[in-house]
Amino acid sequence: MSASEPSASQSSSGTASSGTTSVPAPVLDATGFIMPEEADMLSGVLADINAAFGNTLTTDLSTPQGQLAMSLTAILGDAYDQFLALANGVDPARAEGRMQDAIGRIYFMSRLPATPTTVTCVCTGAAGTVIPQGTLITDQSGNSYTANTTLTLDGTGTAQGLFTCTSAGEVVCPAGSVRISQSVAGWSGVNNPVAGVTGRAVESRTAFEARRKTSVAANAIGPLDAISAAVQAVSGVTDAYVTDNSTAASVTVNGVTLAPHSLYVCVNGGADADIALAILRKKPPGCACNGNTSVTVTDPASTYGTPPSYTVSFQRPVATPVYVTVRLVASAAVPSTGTSDIQAAVQSVFLGDDGGTRARIASTLYASRFYAAVSALGGWAQITEITLGTSANPTGLSVQMQANQIPTLDSTTISVEFV
Repeated sequence: MSASEPSASQSSSGTASSGTTSVPAPVLDATGFIMPEEADMLSGVLADINAAFGNTLTTDLSTPQGQLAMSLTAILGDAYDQFLALANGVDPARAEGRMQDAIGRIYFMSRLPATPTTVTCVCTGAAGTVIPQGTLITDQSGNSYTANTTLTLDGTGTAQGLFTCTSAGEVVCPAGSVRISQSVAGWSGVNNPVAGVTGRAVESRTAFEARRKTSVAANAIGPLDAISAAVQAVSGVTDAYVTDNSTAASVTVNGVTLAPHSLYVCVNGGADADIALAILRKKPPGCACNGNTSVTVTDPASTYGTPPSYTVSFQRPVATPVYVTVRLVASAAVPSTGTSDIQAAVQSVFLGDDGGTRARIASTLYASRFYAAVSALGGWAQITEITLGTSANPTGLSVQMQANQIPTLDSTTISVEFV
């Protein structure tokens, strides 16, 4: 209580008796909630207890009064910590957990659940063999994947299709790691030439806030941010990239040619029909579309007696392996797990588990992004160089994904060299 604040006790005459305290008070001002240091609070509590007993007590912490002072300080410090968490929780830039979920509800958002890894596989066998939807394959770690659609082997005995992991989350599926798990007559082999697109864990604090910022445009119709927000809100979507060509001539953007006056949406995950509907609801009328996937969508507006249908096109990205080479100083201090530890650190940064942005469609990846995670492994991790690219033995310090590419990374494309 402050010097001007009345105490809870009352005198025999019924008037309030005032008191003072040596415990510093917290401050709530324009900069936020500022709590005093616990060491200063402990000194203040000790002074108050000593003053209550006529300044005759020792303030040694091993005494009963010292133990009481520490307990009271801990209680007060915990209360301040809780209020600080509450104060930070109403700020979107600092909110996390339940408080961040509450902010999301203002924007009609909820935290995205974990999504599964998807992998493009080439199936081989007898021509005409039908591989039913839901057929299982496994990878080298024992993870199971199901066929997204029914696959029919063509005249050459091959078919390419997408398989989805039965477990959601960051399951890494390296290139060349899958095999048949469920037998189908005429089906003899399966292979994944490139690594799978790694699934996503439950949406992180950083990712949630980034999506919230984008979502504020979701109520608009026409702006690219509104289209992006609507597509990213589709169940199962893990990434999206949206751009357009507002000119009367074809233009090339990030390696992709866009038709005149057209919209380009590249999206990973989600059902085709749901994505097409999200685009139709937000794109400007009369705007053409680009992409390798086309869906016929019926306008859901209730004003139509006979609703019109439209063909909406969008792009499904090509999984593109990223190669990373980490060179370090060789020394006796390097642990036996050094290589795997570095590969795991690089992978965590790539997936955004370090609190940064996950590697995305059309994004630029920088070698410098990996330095902190590798260095944090210990003094033995003395980096001489980190390079990356889209082919083995990379020499670049950055790599640019095209507008139709989604980057993938696994231990087979992370090279660790001690020199």
